[in-house]
Amino acid sequence: MYESVARRLRLVSLGVLTVALCACGSVDKASNRVVTMVKPYKIDIVQGNFVSREQAAALKEGMSRTQVRDILGSPLLASVFHANRWDYVFTFKRQGAEPQARRVTVFFKDDLLVKVQADALPSEAEFVASLDSGRRFGRVPVLEMSEESLKATAVAPKTSDAPLLQPVPASYPPLEPASN
Repeated sequence: MYESVARRLRLVSLGVLTVALCACGSVDKASNRVVTMVKPYKIDIVQGNFVSREQAAALKEGMSRTQVRDILGSPLLASVFHANRWDYVFTFKRQGAEPQARRVTVFFKDDLLVKVQADALPSEAEFVASLDSGRRFGRVPVLEMSEESLKATAVAPKTSDAPLLQPVPASYPPLEPASN
């Protein structure tokens, strides 16, 4: 009698183990489906110096290094081995979009601008528009107050004859007391 109970217990255990192993395979497939449906958020990666078409057009041959730095900013790459060359590199990576990469190289001779090599550069307006593309914006919220309510609650500007800034004193008290 005990042998038949032990045999039944072994068969039941074997059945439970088989079902558990089969369930693991189906759970694994289901979890793979969930993983492929859910995409993690990836941040936009902006690296380097953005140089617009307007900035590149402002560069003129014969400008000093300081003038070029004022227009383009500090270069991303200024090599010891290429002292007469500055490289401005810009990369922009966004999830679901083709990465952007641009390069502007300026060459100097005797600390004066000689030549500019640049990829096709967008204008500032085109670049800003590309930043907003692909974004999903929700509905614009409805203004809760009417124009009449806004006017009624507006605070009238304060008009007074007192100056906004107090005059600076002619002399200041000593910081330390006088010693005797």
